Amino acid sequence: MDKKFKALVVDLQDNQFSLEIMDRTIDELSSGEVLIKVAYSGINYKDGLATTPDGKIVRSFPHIPGIDLAGEVVASTDHRYNEGDLVIATSYEIGVSHSGGYSEYARIPADWIVPLPEGLTLKEAMIFGTAGFTAALSVQRLQDNGLNQTDGQVLVTGATGGVGSFGVAMLANLGFEVVASTGKESATEYLTNIGATSVISREEVYNGKARALDKQVWSGAIDPVGGESLAAILSKINYGGSVAVSGLTGGGSLPTTVFPFILRGVNLLGIDSVYCPMQERNKIWGRMATDLKPKDMSPFIYKEVKLQDLPNVLPSILKGEMIGRVIVSID
Repeated sequence: MDKKFKALVVDLQDNQFSLEIMDRTIDELSSGEVLIKVAYSGINYKDGLATTPDGKIVRSFPHIPGIDLAGEVVASTDHRYNEGDLVIATSYEIGVSHSGGYSEYARIPADWIVPLPEGLTLKEAMIFGTAGFTAALSVQRLQDNGLNQTDGQVLVTGATGGVGSFGVAMLANLGFEVVASTGKESATEYLTNIGATSVISREEVYNGKARALDKQVWSGAIDPVGGESLAAILSKINYGGSVAVSGLTGGGSLPTTVFPFILRGVNLLGIDSVYCPMQERNKIWGRMATDLKPKDMSPFIYKEVKLQDLPNVLPSILKGEMIGRVIVSID
């Protein structure tokens, strides 16, 4: 295939940064055994960083960003995939050092691909995207560490973001009592509609002061925020409870003590969606198509945009203006 197709290309040459829709050819894509006609992608915080000159995400230029994609196989040299197969590819080096999903075609290593599970459409897979996968992985790890519905309230921070929104919905799907924390006062109706039992401000989680040990409040937590508020959460987790942490929008430092761990047996669970082993990855996507899938996916779509809209839309995610997910229709 030597025809040209459209892709979003970021470039940095002679200190001049550019972000524009350009013509590409297959030979200009990163290597991989499977060629995919991309149907949908999504917008993540990392994608926003990748499309800024000082985002420190892209390893070399020119580059096609987009860490998520879903589409149809059009050619494969790997026996596991055949023309016509519907597939998902997220994480690994996609959109970072490997050309990504903001393109009509993507060439992806077979070992990075997940077959689309029964029960999901390509569009639904990208409504979930890396954010939904991270939330699902967080839920799985909390359950693996003993969290159950009779333990009490579960906290979800950053609840209007992609990870937070799906964390709320997935826990609610499973029958948990979910407390959603947000800095957006206008988001209460959205959060209760997707399953939150109650909504609290982020100041109620962390008011600027964190004790080594505080009153026990939550049986567990999904935290894509990190930073000082994570220290406050750890001090308020019930005995034997767990916190699944997957982000650092609140900062990379963790000014806590050992007391929650050695006096209450609290578990801090690191969630890595990038290099999650494929066996676990397939299992999680299977759950996202079944017991973790919300009955109605439409509330999670903040906006659906086209490939050509991306240069104007991507900066919004860095400003915290989005609630839920922005999906990108490629074809």
